[in-house]
Amino acid sequence: MKSLCVYCGSRPGSDPAFKQAAIEVGQEAARRDCRIVYGGGKLGLMGATAGAARDAGGKVFGVIPDFLVELEGILEGVDHKVVSNMHERKMMMFEESDAILTLPGGIGTLEELIEVLSWARLGLHRKPIIVLNINEFWTPLKELLHHVVDTSLADKELLNDVCFVEDVKSVFDYADKRMLRAIA
Repeated sequence: MKSLCVYCGSRPGSDPAFKQAAIEVGQEAARRDCRIVYGGGKLGLMGATAGAARDAGGKVFGVIPDFLVELEGILEGVDHKVVSNMHERKMMMFEESDAILTLPGGIGTLEELIEVLSWARLGLHRKPIIVLNINEFWTPLKELLHHVVDTSLADKELLNDVCFVEDVKSVFDYADKRMLRAIA
């Protein structure tokens, strides 16, 4: 895996474990020479992930809509692109990445995850989609996806399109394994 798209909050959240996980993701990406692609801001879990990767000597590419530049700021010392809207941001982040990771976040993070999951269901991509379920933050979503399948509103393959993991090492191990399988 050469490039990892990270969806996460522009706020740090109430659990210090969220920020710690974000930092570990950035550091591990740098260690593995994997570029972080993220939403471009300097705040919250986004800034923690990108800043940790940058500080560890890693590559970072931020994509931020112009209207968020003043609200979220741009992290110094990383490559970034200012785009005109959220749709352009999401598409560029997706196109620039080999795999998708979701950390804790708010409604925007949830929307980004659901969109790429929907694209996978439609056969538009086969990129690994990983959810880092720190302190069971995303467990209600995992249960909801099972409920959707159990009520026959989605095929059971939906559950194979997303992998919920509990630690940072598992994020990279799963993505690497999926990438190797795709090549074979």
